[in-house]
Amino acid sequence: MPRSQKNDNFIDKTFTVVADIILKVLPTTVREKAAFSYYRDGMSAQAEGEYAEALQNYYEAMRLEIDPYDRSYILYNIGLIHTSNGEHGKALEYYYQAIERNPSLPQALNNIAVIYHYRGEQAIEEGNIATSEILFNQAASYWKQAIRLAPNSYIEAQNWLKITGRIEDNINL
Repeated sequence: MPRSQKNDNFIDKTFTVVADIILKVLPTTVREKAAFSYYRDGMSAQAEGEYAEALQNYYEAMRLEIDPYDRSYILYNIGLIHTSNGEHGKALEYYYQAIERNPSLPQALNNIAVIYHYRGEQAIEEGNIATSEILFNQAASYWKQAIRLAPNSYIEAQNWLKITGRIEDNINL
């Protein structure tokens, strides 16, 4: 039985039922339906913290999915798992791939910025101020892109950009 049919909570069950109905009425191929099913099962496993299972489902969805936009979300979710596991280098690779396929994915841009900011903080702790500035500037660049796409989001990032003098106001993004 697919993971999506094992969901215990009402919202997950409702999503599964609605998604199944949509899949039945939309003119999609068997391959597209299978890709979506693996993606949905990956999201379910990821939500439960079953990252290995989620990755298996996402990789299978990637094998089947051909639409770049849909692939961007699969890649983004794979990046999230690697971020959660502390594998920031791998996470960045997947976030970059997601953005290549969907440049309007502010959450991927934000997550890239968060990783660069984190690395900047680490550089400060190691006493490497020059490296930290480079990393903070990279974080700022990605946050500015994310904020351009979603101006009402990432308020903490907007404040950080202002406090650190990387922007004076939202107009200069």
